[in-house]
Amino acid sequence: MMAVPFRRTSKTRKNKRRTHIKLAVPGMVKCSECGELKLAHRICKACGSYNGRDVVSK
Repeated sequence: MMAVPFRRTSKTRKNKRRTHIKLAVPGMVKCSECGELKLAHRICKACGSYNGRDVVSK
């Protein structure tokens, strides 16, 4: 025989257990050169600058 729960797990209790199961939003920041949104600590795709310097010339 298998063990069967005595009471049904409520929606609140179930959701409390699952609070860490969610999608993470990437850290977006504004580019200091062009103002476009970009991922933090990465080269800007729009203007090719990083940390105030032109890294990739377009």
